[in-house]
Amino acid sequence: MIRIRRALVSVSDKRGVEELARGLSRHGIEVLSTGGTARALREAGARVTDVAAYTGAPEILDGRVKTLHPKIHGGLLGRATPEHEAEMAKHQIEKIDLVVVNLYPFRETVARANVTLAEAIENIDIGGPSMIRSASKNHERVTVVVEPDDYPALLEELDANDGQTSASLRFRFARKAFAYTAAYDGAIANWLTALDDKALDDKALEEKPVEAKEGEGGLVLKAFPEVLTLQFKDGKELRYGENPHQKAAFYLDEAQPEGPSVARAEVLQGKELSFNNIVDLDAAVQLVSEFGRPAVAIIKHTNPCGAAESDDGVAAAYLMARECDPVSAFGGIVACNRVVDDDLGRELSETFLECVIAPGFTDGARAALSKKKSLRLLAYQTPTHGKSGWQLRAVNGGLLVQTRDDRIVSAAEAAVATARQPSADELRALDFAWRVCKHVKSNAIVFASLSAGSVRTVGVGAGQMSRVDSVKIARMKAILPTMGSVCASDAFFPFRDGVDAIAEAGATAIIQPGGSVKDDEVIKAADENKLAMLITKMRHFRH
Repeated sequence: MIRIRRALVSVSDKRGVEELARGLSRHGIEVLSTGGTARALREAGARVTDVAAYTGAPEILDGRVKTLHPKIHGGLLGRATPEHEAEMAKHQIEKIDLVVVNLYPFRETVARANVTLAEAIENIDIGGPSMIRSASKNHERVTVVVEPDDYPALLEELDANDGQTSASLRFRFARKAFAYTAAYDGAIANWLTALDDKALDDKALEEKPVEAKEGEGGLVLKAFPEVLTLQFKDGKELRYGENPHQKAAFYLDEAQPEGPSVARAEVLQGKELSFNNIVDLDAAVQLVSEFGRPAVAIIKHTNPCGAAESDDGVAAAYLMARECDPVSAFGGIVACNRVVDDDLGRELSETFLECVIAPGFTDGARAALSKKKSLRLLAYQTPTHGKSGWQLRAVNGGLLVQTRDDRIVSAAEAAVATARQPSADELRALDFAWRVCKHVKSNAIVFASLSAGSVRTVGVGAGQMSRVDSVKIARMKAILPTMGSVCASDAFFPFRDGVDAIAEAGATAIIQPGGSVKDDEVIKAADENKLAMLITKMRHFRH
């Protein structure tokens, strides 16, 4: 155990500072600090010495140099050995036992509109990372804390051990601190290497916003950096990967994602989640998030085997989704975009399912589903803010990165390419089919039908090498009638055979991106079959 006698506190994020100050004061710990942090600590009753008074060196260069001093880093890096202690005494260097530091808000600064390069550069912290790394390297004696969320654990340890910290706590905090500075440096490298400086002139640093258009003398922020540094946290080892002989782990993105997230969901009951569960849950949540009305999706191997939305609520939507392919629904993943009510809870308990994810569950639903001890229940929240982020896919020797497919052209916005116009009912069914099709593996074909205020999938064809084969499989899989349905295709029809097969199935309307060299032939086939055809000019391949 190491007693804490002197602490250095310098934080940009002032959360929890008052509680921290009171805790340090309880143990008579002397505090070194600077600027706004010193004021906040004094107001909270802590005994504070300004760093400049302690080092005998004033802050200089507009505050750029405050803590870069031998009395600071010697106090952090000095070990508890006779040689180090003698040298520290010779140079009048006192030990610093605790460092509480977090860094200038670089990421928050560059996220602002119209930020200049000069503003970004000024928000690159130098002294903070240096102190964190010094303290972390010498964690055998020094405790380092970089996140306000860790203040309670620090204070609990001090209170339980008469102002001392354990080796295990110091090591745990030190490794977190190294990860923290690595992420900070990575964010700086990512942002700076994403700048296109071809248009840079002498005034760009001070006057021109970074997102200025080319030709205005400013810097353009490209979609992707030249050097990409990623950091994911809280890695949890899974039982195995896609197959039992593969090892796997699940990491969380540090930033809050935009929209519902499996990674942020609360597991309410059931067995440990598997690698495949997480992949399927993500696919399911992304699909039901497309809809504003009550909607349910049943997923198998990342593809929907049934999906529906109903004005009568999620219980009605689930029954309609399950009827699309009840055989495949066995052992599936169910996602809802509404709270699972008592009625739906009872229905879900009648089928073997792997997981159910929803914004929440009523008490009655929880009671009905609790009988299924192995069934995983997850509750997700939809954040009011977040970031779209990137989609990542590893290949041997590299990493593919792309922006998310978070745009869609609705059926109402699509252009009608045929002589026959779609009816209002067809438009609603087409829009539903189009949104489902976006989440089906390519080549993707989705038949859907509308009835009494509810719309559901009728047949789904996924992952085929030929689009016409996807049509045939969707029709073959259909238990419900395809006569009078509508159809969505995630990409263009290369030939008219797909359209002819859809017409043969009895569908009355098609929505597709268009863009084939044979579009005229495809549209002619739709006209000949008296189909309405909508062109979105946006495809949604999902490989």
